[in-house]
Amino acid sequence: MTAPLIGEAEAAAPPARRRVPRSVTLLTGCVLAGLVVAVAVVSLFWLPYAPDDTSGDRLMPPGLPHLLGTDKLGRDLLTQLMIGARVALEAGAGSVLIGGVAGLAGGLVAGFATRWMDDALSAFLDILIAFPTVLLAMLVTAARDASLGSAIIAIGLAMSAIVARLARVLVKRVLAQDYITASRTSGTSWPRIVVTHVLPNIWPTLSVNLALQFGLAVLAEASLSYLGLGTPPPNASWGRMLQEAQASVFIAPAGVIAPGVLLVVLVVGVNLIADGVRDVADPTRRRTR
Repeated sequence: MTAPLIGEAEAAAPPARRRVPRSVTLLTGCVLAGLVVAVAVVSLFWLPYAPDDTSGDRLMPPGLPHLLGTDKLGRDLLTQLMIGARVALEAGAGSVLIGGVAGLAGGLVAGFATRWMDDALSAFLDILIAFPTVLLAMLVTAARDASLGSAIIAIGLAMSAIVARLARVLVKRVLAQDYITASRTSGTSWPRIVVTHVLPNIWPTLSVNLALQFGLAVLAEASLSYLGLGTPPPNASWGRMLQEAQASVFIAPAGVIAPGVLLVVLVVGVNLIADGVRDVADPTRRRTR
């Protein structure tokens, strides 16, 4: 009995399972964002000093006993930085929750609405998108006082218009498919179509957009805190740390560098995660790279 040829043996052999390449972008983003998350988690159980402890000398340089130094009031900068990480994550998560739920609901309504109602909702969304977030935060603050909750509500409302406009386009694209017509012909109800067809098809794109909005929400909260419309003392915020340290930037630069670096790390990490999720969710985009 003759041995099979090499080509025949390769053809007869079962195909080897291809390993899915890991997204370097996604991994890098998880590492960067994970550092900030780790700092925030540690702050829940341990802090070097109390948030309102002013026992240190003012504007101390990094060293012992204050690893990053102190601010103009003698408060420990590492303590404020750790609390600021927690505040930034709370602001991002809360804003995405409000903006995602409200935006998805508005997008579904606009996607299923009649033409005149769709035009009215689209005009309202355009107005809300053009409305400045700072002015919206001032209105919310006037009604509820300056707090992290007020900042989250303002950012979430501004975000909801962006999410709703994207959801509207995605919903209409799905509803135009032939299998939706077939489902309606077979007697499937609209709520079931939304659950089984619409949401699974629009969620990958929406999840990437929400990840990007998370980073923008963190920047917006820092901006509002810088203007005095965000988290009040004694809770620290990276934006307020930057505002308080700007007068002494040449004397104690750590007060500006530390929160600025962590802000960049978190936003870049979240954006890389969004880019990595987009690569994983869209095989055609991954093959073109």
